[in-house]
Amino acid sequence: MKKAIQLTALLLLAILSGCSADPEYSIEVTKPIYQQPDKEIPFEIKVTEKDKAVTGLDVFAVFSMTNMDHGTTEVELTEGEDGTYSGNAKLPMEGKYEIIFTLDKDGKKTDKVITYEVVKPEGVASINGEWITYEDLEFYKFINYLQLAINRETDQKRYTGDQLKEALSYWDSQEKLVEDQNQLLTQIIRLRSMAMLAKEKGYTAADPEVETEINKVREQYNQFESAKAMINEYGEEKFWSIEKQQYQLIVLSQKVQQDMVEKVRKENQKMSEQELLFQAQKQYEELLVSQVNSLNIVIL
Repeated sequence: MKKAIQLTALLLLAILSGCSADPEYSIEVTKPIYQQPDKEIPFEIKVTEKDKAVTGLDVFAVFSMTNMDHGTTEVELTEGEDGTYSGNAKLPMEGKYEIIFTLDKDGKKTDKVITYEVVKPEGVASINGEWITYEDLEFYKFINYLQLAINRETDQKRYTGDQLKEALSYWDSQEKLVEDQNQLLTQIIRLRSMAMLAKEKGYTAADPEVETEINKVREQYNQFESAKAMINEYGEEKFWSIEKQQYQLIVLSQKVQQDMVEKVRKENQKMSEQELLFQAQKQYEELLVSQVNSLNIVIL
């Protein structure tokens, strides 16, 4: 009789265990995991169950290399929107990793294991997988210094005495912005984002259009000895080759700007030209914010 009761209890336990099987979670790495020496790199995963986002989880990850013993890296992830969870991982080197995710839902824990190839990033940020490299940052820094030199030379011709001293002091103070990586990234992201939108709209930047804009800026730089000297030291062929690539993006973004102007002009035919341009710029900035938010931008 006792054995029968025990058997019944075991059967009941088996039935209950079958009814409370582990959830069938799926994990997708939505923001790539990179490795940089002595730096924490952000990453993101999305957790789903039967193609539906899973929210309300406590997620913990343990990284370990599959072919080398570098210990483990433990990361606690923070919940975002629509089943996404993000964290920062400081990994010893690139290579193949085993990642054990512990997913806790109301005290019920489930482990999921994935393998992932961690690589070094090709730049400092990416937009839809297109890298912004250190070379890109250096070129934008150079362009900003070039503009500062032009501004200084302009004021040296315009002012004397205390006015000149004040003007030059102001331009010196702006060098901090030139060295600010976030400022440089913002400039690059703004331009590339709108160029992408222009391409989505079907616009192209034809060579004659780009050459027209390049000739304008070349003429401007040729008016300033400081600019010509800096470009010569940078390397004229290298400079104008990169500048042409930039103006392909600029021409594309200008077409989106012109769209805004025409839109505002059509909707407000009695508006003054100054007000029209102000409203068009305002709408352009709103469109820019919307476009940036729609892109997969990863900043390392």
